[in-house]
Amino acid sequence: MANNPYSPSRRAVAAGLVAAMAAAALPRTAAALTVDQAKQLIDKAVADVNQIINSGKSQNAMYPEFEKVFTRYADVPTIARSALGPAARSASKGQLSSFTKAYRGYLSRKYGRRFREFIGGKIEVNDARAIKSYYEVVSTAYLQGEAPFDLRWHVSDKSGKNLFFNIIIEGVNMLASERTEIGALLDQRGGDLDRLISDLSDL
Repeated sequence: MANNPYSPSRRAVAAGLVAAMAAAALPRTAAALTVDQAKQLIDKAVADVNQIINSGKSQNAMYPEFEKVFTRYADVPTIARSALGPAARSASKGQLSSFTKAYRGYLSRKYGRRFREFIGGKIEVNDARAIKSYYEVVSTAYLQGEAPFDLRWHVSDKSGKNLFFNIIIEGVNMLASERTEIGALLDQRGGDLDRLISDLSDL
């Protein structure tokens, strides 16, 4: 069969594939996280939190709902690794996976109790701004009988999805406080990560 003069050579095809893969690997400005997308993410998260805290459900019934919020909107693996601190470097892949799962439930109960204080109140998203490699979304929490206070969310797309990785409640940085607390819990168990993972379900 005669060669088609317009068919590309194997070398040209290979070169084209390499170029296509290289182009796919390059960062795309259009796909990068924007301030509006960061604000939209927290708008959705806050809407879900407001719905949960004003649902009339019992405290224990709220916890699984808060866990869904963390699963959907938070970069839990990044938060868990940060909370574990230096111990994360020596942990096995299986231990990190188990810790992340246990820690997500722990976070949901801990912050679920805090968000439950908002019953009868609400959280409003006000603004968003770029800070270095992430965005800070500013919101205000309104509680009945108390002065409004500041609630800030840090949002990034480093995980491949738009997710929040930190919350600052009245100036208290979640990542910093969690690292201190988890570090203390681990020290109390003599650095035994498996024991900490087992105990997190009761905390």
